[in-house]
Amino acid sequence: MSNKIFDFLNLHSGEEEREKVLENVKSNISFRGSNLWILACAIVIASIGLNVNSTAVVIGAMLISPLMGPIVSAGFALAIYDFDLLKKSAKNLLIATLVSLIVACVYFYLSPFKQTQSELLSRTSPSIYDVLIAFFGGLVGVIAITRVEKGNPIPGVAIATALMPPLCTAGYGLAIGNFQFFLGAFYLYIINCFFICIATFLIIKYLKYSPSKYVTEKNQRKVKWGITGLMIVMIVPASYLAYKLVQEQHYGEKVEKFIKEEFEQKGNVLIYKRTFTKTKPRRIELAFLAKKFNEEEIKFLNDELNSYGITNTELVIKQNIDDIKSEVLNEVGISNSNPEKDIIINKLRQEIAEYSFTEGDLGKEATILFPEFENITVGKQQVIKSIDSLQPSIVVIYSLSQNKVADTSKLHNWLRQKLKNRNISFIQQKK
Repeated sequence: MSNKIFDFLNLHSGEEEREKVLENVKSNISFRGSNLWILACAIVIASIGLNVNSTAVVIGAMLISPLMGPIVSAGFALAIYDFDLLKKSAKNLLIATLVSLIVACVYFYLSPFKQTQSELLSRTSPSIYDVLIAFFGGLVGVIAITRVEKGNPIPGVAIATALMPPLCTAGYGLAIGNFQFFLGAFYLYIINCFFICIATFLIIKYLKYSPSKYVTEKNQRKVKWGITGLMIVMIVPASYLAYKLVQEQHYGEKVEKFIKEEFEQKGNVLIYKRTFTKTKPRRIELAFLAKKFNEEEIKFLNDELNSYGITNTELVIKQNIDDIKSEVLNEVGISNSNPEKDIIINKLRQEIAEYSFTEGDLGKEATILFPEFENITVGKQQVIKSIDSLQPSIVVIYSLSQNKVADTSKLHNWLRQKLKNRNISFIQQKK
């Protein structure tokens, strides 16, 4: 029974000739000529994909990228104690990294669109999950490389381990001068490189590839301790970031539950919601369509936050109409920045302004000056001057109070003088 299980798990069956595997690995190290051009083009494609928030384009760039070569060869070099190969791999990986950063930085610097899209943001906060993806992706990649039948895994590994997007995001951070973005994205890139390398090292060790030359036990221990130390350095910050991510997700779930039970289930229509987790204390901002809250109600709701496990948080309910407009427009601008939309919105604003009437005190003045008029309504309409010409014109609709006689010419003259416009139509509304 145990032999059958071993046969199922045996990685030695289906192995490629080891000399041929090593030859293939070494042939993919160098970044000169065509490999360098391919890398630069892949970086531009990935940067465009991140810039326009296109996942498909980013995936295409990852499939093109030759970045896996020197990383896998570094893992092989460590496993077989070939330090010359390790130096060569590290040198070429450094060249590839610098070229990628320069190309991405130049692209984002020249690009007219500097907005931080979700595809970029997702590469700025690495966590333990990225460690796991890189490690298991690396395992799949090296297993595939050592097989006679390479199969489909290698393209999948290129996509899953995602070496290109973090490098492009790091270049974006440099281009806009945001070093927090740069450091977060570059740390993610280093995590991916390191754990692909470690996965390669472990599989090659498991397959018992022969050392390239005799290495003392002391040097072997140095390699193992070095790898262990680097793993700790990589994993500890990533684990902390993963913990913070989980905490934020739990916090978001509690906030959603609070809003749903305290507001939405009671029939209040929410038109604006924003949570600030970086402030001290954290802040939840809400605005509602019709419901107004007094100070006592807001204080009660702030006290209710604790019963939902939402601590160190202030609830702010925006009720000033100008504040709400400003916040909503800002949110729309942040999430939907689009040159075509901006053009359409500006055109609509111009059309609205053309047919808007803003003489707010006109009605009050008219009722004082002309008490014999019961109603005076002033607005704008379209007047057809020709088949191809539509022009806005002011129209005045009025009605006289019962049993009153009025000189309408005075009203006509006053309005023409007041509005500085002689293109006014007057309509008497009959009762």
